[in-house]
Amino acid sequence: MRLSRYFLPILRETPKEAEIVSHRLMLRAGMIRQESAGIYAWLPLGLRVLNKINAIIREEQTRAGAIECLMPTIQSADLWRESGRYDAYGKEMLRIADRHDREMLYGPTNEEMITEIFRAYVRSYKDLPLNLFHIQWKFRDEVRPRFGVMRSREFLMKDAYSFDLTAEAGQHSYNKMFVAYLRTFARLGLTAIPMAAESGPIGGNSHEFIILASTGESEVFCHKDFLSFAPPPPSIDFDDAAALQAVVDKWTSRYAATSEMHDAAAFDAVPEDARVAARGIEVGHIFYFGTKYSEPMRAVVNGPDGKEVVVQMGSYGIGPSRLAAAIIEAGHDDNGVIWPESVAPFHVGVADLKVGDPATGKVCADLVAQLENAGLDVLHDDRDERPGAKFATLDLIGLPWQVLVGPKGLAEGRVEVKQRSTGERELLAPQDAVTRIVAAMRQAQA
Repeated sequence: MRLSRYFLPILRETPKEAEIVSHRLMLRAGMIRQESAGIYAWLPLGLRVLNKINAIIREEQTRAGAIECLMPTIQSADLWRESGRYDAYGKEMLRIADRHDREMLYGPTNEEMITEIFRAYVRSYKDLPLNLFHIQWKFRDEVRPRFGVMRSREFLMKDAYSFDLTAEAGQHSYNKMFVAYLRTFARLGLTAIPMAAESGPIGGNSHEFIILASTGESEVFCHKDFLSFAPPPPSIDFDDAAALQAVVDKWTSRYAATSEMHDAAAFDAVPEDARVAARGIEVGHIFYFGTKYSEPMRAVVNGPDGKEVVVQMGSYGIGPSRLAAAIIEAGHDDNGVIWPESVAPFHVGVADLKVGDPATGKVCADLVAQLENAGLDVLHDDRDERPGAKFATLDLIGLPWQVLVGPKGLAEGRVEVKQRSTGERELLAPQDAVTRIVAAMRQAQA
């Protein structure tokens, strides 16, 4: 992609309304634009990141046995009255009416709708277990939206919903999502710690997945061992209940809790040098709530003995739009974003430091072609700008690798390769630069 033909509205100044790092950098790097309070347009660079986050989430949900569908944003109020949540949900729900005065709402979540879909089609225990997920926009009318897409009114959410015959099977479905979440966040370059948490209006037992960051919304408490735990491997068998339970047991074997669930006495029992009290950002939340929705909404199946059984349910949420900001909070410096390779909008930025020079132009074109043929996403900065402006742009948008091509280096047969995360620089022959970057990217993706 030639930057001269791309839409990348970089801001030189930091907008006054941006309170935290991710909000400042997303605005400055031309990733998002605020259209209303808590409502943002995703510009091309931001959308590339969002799509890559979604792709990883989809892969891990599918690996864990969940099946993708897509539910509408607008829901009937009648469904929510069945579950008893319509009046209880509060002012965060955007209630609307259509031209026939039918009461509707812009969905803040989808437990009611997925339960209605399930009960319309599933009749037998033989069709269980079942886990359906979708990635869809949601709306919650926050009283004070802030921090950009970290706490916005309109946001993208992956929610999955499990249906099982027994409580034991329901716990196995919960464990599948627990393990899938650990893998998902690790692939996004994050260390997410599962913490006992309040369930709020959704109900049931739950864990929040928290990353530690100085700009986190609330205080969290945990054992430092979590910071060195290895995520479950790609080879883990999601049908092996014992293997999954072992992973869950390991990741719940140390103290970890949000401020709402904090037990000071239990935390004091943790060795002093192992205590971590920090700020945290919630990046995922999973719930097992049994028959909270299936019972009032009559989601039942015929069991092995022919008798009706109310199904056991769980729900599992990840906010991709929120994750984009959380990843920036976890990875940045004074110059801009530092994206992990897995979600970077482009893997490599190739900068022509003397546009119009036939030699630099040819080497840049060759580098771009070779890197793209190796499967990498490449942004070619071919703008007629000063080198300093190109360096600043590449640092701001945070591409993992930079290749700087100038006449001085080419006179010696070399280009400069910079790794954004470490700042390490190397002078290499163009072909060696391609080999170096491709090998590093493949290692990161392994």
